[in-house]
Amino acid sequence: MRIRRHRSRAVLAVVAAAVLGAAGCDSGGTHAKSGTAATKAKPAPTPLWDRSPSSLAAVGDSITRGFDACSVLSDCPEVSWATGSSATVDSLAVRLLGKTGAAGRSWNYAETGARMADLPAQIAQAVVRKPQLVTVMVGANDACAASTSAMTSVADFRADFETSLKSLRRSLPKTQVYVASVPNLKRLWSQGRTNPMGKAVWKLGICPSMLADADALDSAATERRDTVQDRVEAYNKVLEQVCATDKRCRFDGGAVYDYRFGTDQLSHWDWFHPSTDGQAQLAAIAYRHITARTPVT
Repeated sequence: MRIRRHRSRAVLAVVAAAVLGAAGCDSGGTHAKSGTAATKAKPAPTPLWDRSPSSLAAVGDSITRGFDACSVLSDCPEVSWATGSSATVDSLAVRLLGKTGAAGRSWNYAETGARMADLPAQIAQAVVRKPQLVTVMVGANDACAASTSAMTSVADFRADFETSLKSLRRSLPKTQVYVASVPNLKRLWSQGRTNPMGKAVWKLGICPSMLADADALDSAATERRDTVQDRVEAYNKVLEQVCATDKRCRFDGGAVYDYRFGTDQLSHWDWFHPSTDGQAQLAAIAYRHITARTPVT
């Protein structure tokens, strides 16, 4: 009899435990949750880089103003790679925002002749619009000086870029920045020097440190052009390094510098600045980097 009672009690205990478990009750009478079912799914973190920003401001120099793309020694912002309205170019703003969106939510504060020292003032104008993306293309004029000794020093170039980025970040902590590399000026000289009209326009004062005495191939001319080219490469290194300190900044990895501008991509007025087709290529490069899931290397 004792054995049977013990067995009965054990069976009841097992049944009671099973019932309580099936009912999902804990000792306090509340509904118990366990395992993975007890853990609520956490929302995915917001990515630091938004591949579809809804507004855009462009800062920089003559390239972003479309200089010499439509007529000699004149800006042509409608073909700007960054904010232009030309269907031929299909600018970055049009690709990101659509034609109507680009007309109302993109702004071009670049200036022909601007150097890195001018960037802080352009950034100050841009932040008023509170854009979600700022594009930066500047540095060619820092190398395109009257002489190699007049080029912007690497230290000053870095200081002005750091100041610009910090100023932007203080005003707009979540705005994204796309930084284009400085083009390969020596390659542009090599392409354009075969055109008599281009060389005639160069004599009006376009990038004398690289383009002066365009046909000269002596050691002094070669050394001068190499010095300019070395400075451009140093500028690009600065752009890369400073951008890397900001989690919402993307450098193009040298894509613009590496792009092989041919005669079709160069202005047929000065054979140095991008043509309409060249502007379209710059827009495509920028769009590829901005919409990539991870930075393109």
